[in-house]
Amino acid sequence: MTRVAAGAAAALCLSTAVVLHASQGARYPAPVIDRPDLLYVRSGPAMKRAALGYDGFLADVYWIRALQHFGGERTAPPDHVRNYALLYPLLDLTTTLDPNFNIAYRFGSIYLGEPYPGGPGRPDLAVALLRKGIAAQPHKWQYMQDLGFVYYWHLQDYKTAAAWFQKASEVPGAPSWLRPLAAVTLAEGGHRGASRTIFEQLAQSEDAWLRDSAQRRLRQLDTMDVIDGLQARVNAYARAHPGEPVTWQRLVASGALPGVPVDSSGTPFIITSAGRVTIARESGLFPLPGQDPENPS
Repeated sequence: MTRVAAGAAAALCLSTAVVLHASQGARYPAPVIDRPDLLYVRSGPAMKRAALGYDGFLADVYWIRALQHFGGERTAPPDHVRNYALLYPLLDLTTTLDPNFNIAYRFGSIYLGEPYPGGPGRPDLAVALLRKGIAAQPHKWQYMQDLGFVYYWHLQDYKTAAAWFQKASEVPGAPSWLRPLAAVTLAEGGHRGASRTIFEQLAQSEDAWLRDSAQRRLRQLDTMDVIDGLQARVNAYARAHPGEPVTWQRLVASGALPGVPVDSSGTPFIITSAGRVTIARESGLFPLPGQDPENPS
């Protein structure tokens, strides 16, 4: 057989195979895998062995995927049931492949601690991630500061938070304000004044995400102060008009308020059926500390 004939025969066989494969695909379509929580490799050590020296490159890949997963769920439409199940496994893979991946530890802990629906609401996993970072880099006072932040803000464990701030202050090169911060946290744990002290310091961070997060917390604290003032007026109106529904319109008409109050995001406050003032689900500050994200009213 000549080379031309052999080539023609091969081309014919190839085209026949393509046609048969296409017809088979049309008759028996491949199953579609739609599993947002699917991660083929979850073991960091196993992935590190399989990386064949490309640990840093794969760490970047998994970090990008963690960002995409968090951002995709956080910005999903309101009717979407948010599922952050892959966030910690992706961060764990990232930091196992590169134990010195500072951004993954620090930003990852913020993402994990964010209350649902803006995040998974898993401060326990934020603690686990930061402890992993401290084990890998014991000289990083920033991880200890962040750990104190998680214990203070999300877990309301002020004694442990103060202990981590104190430990961070003892690391060579740590800023001088960490030591008094530990004392304030221990003495005033749970008070807004102590919270303000912490977040005012964090708002000076060189990390934009941490700085922005702290500034948002400060806005929430300001909003809580405003709510206290509004609540006093609502209570006074309710006492003066027993049995009458309390609405912003009635308070405005009575002269108790100049207009319907809005929070710093421009969203009107709401009065719940129990007569409590709070922010609406649509607010950019939702949920406030202690506010049930599933039942804000």
